[in-house]
Amino acid sequence: MAPDIWDPTIYGTYADERSRPFFDLITRVAADAPEHVVDLGCGTGELTAELARRWPTATVHGIDSSAAMIGKAPRGERLDFEVADIRDWRPRRPADVIVSNAALQWIPEHRELLARWAQGLPAGGWLAFQVPGNFDAPSHALIRRLCRTTWRDDLGDLARDSPVGDPAEYLDLLAGLGCVVDAWETTCVHVLPGDDAVLNWVRGTALRPMLARLGPDRRADFLADCARLLGDAYPRRPYGTAFPFRRVFVVARKDRKDSEEQAPQG
Repeated sequence: MAPDIWDPTIYGTYADERSRPFFDLITRVAADAPEHVVDLGCGTGELTAELARRWPTATVHGIDSSAAMIGKAPRGERLDFEVADIRDWRPRRPADVIVSNAALQWIPEHRELLARWAQGLPAGGWLAFQVPGNFDAPSHALIRRLCRTTWRDDLGDLARDSPVGDPAEYLDLLAGLGCVVDAWETTCVHVLPGDDAVLNWVRGTALRPMLARLGPDRRADFLADCARLLGDAYPRRPYGTAFPFRRVFVVARKDRKDSEEQAPQG
């Protein structure tokens, strides 16, 4: 398992803005009364608890690789969590709904994971995920350039081009596996308060691998370079800092007819 680089406090700075796409995602999951729901890459689990509220008869299981995140997770009669790498997850019982919110962008082989999860769904089961699609935005492009130039000796290998696909790619993948797919993208313009607002946002996500590698003194220098570039790209206005954020959403249902046609005949 990779080193734990997540700080729940920093990640939760913009909790309201980060939770919005989760609710946009699960409102499109039309599961009626699932028995078992799994949240892969659940973070601190507050949103996993929303799944238990959404489906009040389901058991809900959250998985995340960060012990610090899981340590903040709520517990309940139908709600439990474990520290594990979602790449290694295999269902111990059929999962009627699988949710992954803003986690798969960290996994280069996530397309293979999606195929495995979809193939393992029961007939009528649901797979829903959301990933950031803003890797070409200044918030990421400027950091990549910084890592590949001024900081290339320390951080050059951490500069990632876009690790996610577009909605059409995911539709093609999952429809080919017998799913009925609803895939879309949205761009929400968040208005962030305070100084260095975009820097504070990416400190909780995109910058975590860089900050984990650098020592305290060099970390401060790196953040100062990031602050200068991001401050120019995202100037603060009297009302706050406008931060456009593109996201990709996919909701797939295992087609009952397709599953029945593929079932062995007795």
